[in-house]
Amino acid sequence: MDELDARADRAQRAARDGGEVARRAFRTGIDVETKGGKTDVVTQADRDAQRRVVERIREAFPDDAIVGEEADELKSVPDSGAAWVVDPIDGTNNFVRNVPVWATAVAAVLDGEPVAAANFLPALGDLYAADSERAYRNGEQITVSQRDDPETCTICPTFWWDFDARDEYAATTRALVTRFADIRRYGSMQVVLSLLADGALDGVITNKQANPWDSVAGVHLVRMAGGTVTDFDGNEWRHDSDGLVASNGHIHDTLLDAAREIEDI
Repeated sequence: MDELDARADRAQRAARDGGEVARRAFRTGIDVETKGGKTDVVTQADRDAQRRVVERIREAFPDDAIVGEEADELKSVPDSGAAWVVDPIDGTNNFVRNVPVWATAVAAVLDGEPVAAANFLPALGDLYAADSERAYRNGEQITVSQRDDPETCTICPTFWWDFDARDEYAATTRALVTRFADIRRYGSMQVVLSLLADGALDGVITNKQANPWDSVAGVHLVRMAGGTVTDFDGNEWRHDSDGLVASNGHIHDTLLDAAREIEDI
């Protein structure tokens, strides 16, 4: 097994093991704490799951940097060297409301670029994974949808807009519903990027700068499934980009038109 394959394998193992820790706490009435605001929540399950993910990574790659949402891990992706980006429960608001749409996300990064990823959805039993060539759901190769008519496509406005930015949320919704067939919101960026990679959604968009733990794994999945991910200007998306526009590629120009409308408010 070469190094890239080893990282892909470790991402999947770590995501599964961390996700199982979180799953055992799901729907058990676990205590909920808030961090930066009323909807920025965290539980002991987040901390326990991240600890397990980090343990599994360090078993194989003890010297790599780790970027993680919880605890005192790094909060930004280094531009050089090997690193891992971890979100123990992406969709904690769903988790605490007993909604089974959340993921444990792990991405392997080399010199700032993802090379492997795994998003495990424990409550649904699905493992989305990508190596350096392809993307998979439960071991079967997946690809983005082939829809090219925007009026048949479903888009997800993702990430969250605080109460002082609800005009941006409204503008995003308006820009999408006037161009596309429908919109969905699931409450987890990693889940919706996984669904885009699997062809269940046709596009994902936010004008916010996404945290790396919310986005890097899913972006790699989309790319390896044949999709396109850019910033709002159409440039290749990076972990530090402002805004994220992801699509099956066929409708990307229309999604960028929507992005420009959002930016004009």
